[in-house]
Amino acid sequence: MRKNKIAKDFRRYVSLSVLGMVCLSAYILADTYFISVALGADGLTALNISVSIFGVLFGTGLMIGIGGATQYSIQKGKNKTSDANSVFTHAIIVGLFVSIIFSIIGIFFARPLAAILGAADAILPMAEDYIRIILSFTPVIILSGILTAFIRNDSNPKLAMAGMVTGSLSNIVLDWIFLFPLDMGMFGAALATICSMLLGLGVLSLHFITKRNKFNFIKCKIKIKKIANIFLLGSSAFINELSLSIALVTFNLVILNIEGNTGVAAYGVVANIAFIVVSIFTGVAQGIQPLLSKGQGLGDNEMIIQVLKYAIAVVLVMSIVIYAVVYIFSYEIVAIFNYESNETLALLASRGLRIYFIGFIFTGINIIASAFFSAIDKAKTGLMISVLRGCIIIIPMVIVLSAIFDMTGIWLSFVITEMIICVVSLMLLFRKVKSVRSRKVTTLSL
Repeated sequence: MRKNKIAKDFRRYVSLSVLGMVCLSAYILADTYFISVALGADGLTALNISVSIFGVLFGTGLMIGIGGATQYSIQKGKNKTSDANSVFTHAIIVGLFVSIIFSIIGIFFARPLAAILGAADAILPMAEDYIRIILSFTPVIILSGILTAFIRNDSNPKLAMAGMVTGSLSNIVLDWIFLFPLDMGMFGAALATICSMLLGLGVLSLHFITKRNKFNFIKCKIKIKKIANIFLLGSSAFINELSLSIALVTFNLVILNIEGNTGVAAYGVVANIAFIVVSIFTGVAQGIQPLLSKGQGLGDNEMIIQVLKYAIAVVLVMSIVIYAVVYIFSYEIVAIFNYESNETLALLASRGLRIYFIGFIFTGINIIASAFFSAIDKAKTGLMISVLRGCIIIIPMVIVLSAIFDMTGIWLSFVITEMIICVVSLMLLFRKVKSVRSRKVTTLSL
């Protein structure tokens, strides 16, 4: 009976979270498709250069949301309602403060930022438009991440999913309207993303309108230590998202020297498909977080270990199925985004998909391991895993392997990085599970 209850909760939270994250990834996927049709390879290049900014903002929202919601669930598990509400208050305040900083950057520094990321000539104005709109409306993106995480942890994963699905579907419609009938170019694609996220926030507000919320904004003294704890607990989620942006920027700059704009466009196709897969794994990680944090608050080791087992099994099966589909249909997948039928782009991207996606056999385990440690209040271990895969190993791998094997080296750098981190992740997980099973006490320690 006990395992059945855990399994049922796991299926409920994870399935809704994965569905929501897949729909959320459609923001970028829809932009990629419609821009490829409306603006061709140059538009794809501009988007691939600019979308790293969206990744940073989305990751920041996740960091504050997941970090705050983790601490919220732990405090609720200990029946400390006042402390739980204080965590929510701190998360909202810090989210708004960070948003203002990003918005100022977007309003005044969009063009130089686009240039730093590699945009030039005809690409620069398009990248500038996208970056300016996305950054200027940062509060919408960050508040979406915060509220989604807290509502999911407040026993309402269905509404959290509904908010993401609403935003995703509306983005598809708005992309078409802004890019075709209104002919608004990159500006329209970015504006569609922001408007659709606003609609998603409207759905999330139902949690408060219907008075289902068990967390509230309260008057309390702002404590730097509490803010730091939110950042620390959410840092692994942020780094996991940031790693895509770091890879985008690094890969773009290296590919520009090897294959030019066509190579960047090809990588854009690979990266955007990869974004969907990462979103699936992130959905599993976000789905297990409320269960793990609740287990940590209650001191329920059986629940924690069982949820971890289910998560590892699910991402392994998913990764194998995903790679099989990508390998078999690589040319067909690339063709969806290659509206101009550019043969060079098609060859580069299809070959890239088949090599690059081998890495996802290991990525799922790495994301789960990072999320696991953060959710049980062992943020430093989770952060270490995320930082290793996010920048410390991937950047030198890209530089060295691209110098030896050109584009093949670029694709392989991701695979080798994820493989190395997977070994580290499994060692840490085995050590943790063994330490829990060997002790009779209920509190986990590392």
